[in-house]
Amino acid sequence: MTHADLDRTGGRRAEGLGEPASLRGAASRYALLPLRIFLGVTFVYAGVDKLTDPAFLAASGSGSLGELMRSVRDSSAIPVLVDLALKSPTGFGYAIAIGEIVVGVATLIGFFARLAAFGGALISLSLWLTVSWQTEPYYYGNDLVYLIAWLPLVLAGASLLSIDAAIAARRGRWGKQIYG
Repeated sequence: MTHADLDRTGGRRAEGLGEPASLRGAASRYALLPLRIFLGVTFVYAGVDKLTDPAFLAASGSGSLGELMRSVRDSSAIPVLVDLALKSPTGFGYAIAIGEIVVGVATLIGFFARLAAFGGALISLSLWLTVSWQTEPYYYGNDLVYLIAWLPLVLAGASLLSIDAAIAARRGRWGKQIYG
């Protein structure tokens, strides 16, 4: 290692980037935080919006989930999912809304973050395959974008400012106390 490989604090520079490796490591730890906050807030908002909209939770009528499901049934990728939702549109509406709130809160606080992200991805996948499948061109449909946005959080979890990170740190300290 040459003198040029060290930064002013004595840390090793990230190879080829001209910045200290510690700075690069810190930046990568924060990289998913904006995505986590955006998806968490958006899903909480979406769930609360659904629960507070009496028209959405109705089985039929203008603005209802039942009416929406009937209108997309023949153009969805998996009509059997729509048929399942149509058996109880109100129950399905509550399930989606509560699922969005649970996923959103868990994502924001970083509790079972990978599982929450997986749940968000499943909700987005189901909406893409049913409600927004027929959107032309595909990039106008937002459910596909949400599905893809959840994937980095499924893979990486929430390693910063999260309950998961606090639990992992506590386990690490506990393990050191016991196993020395």
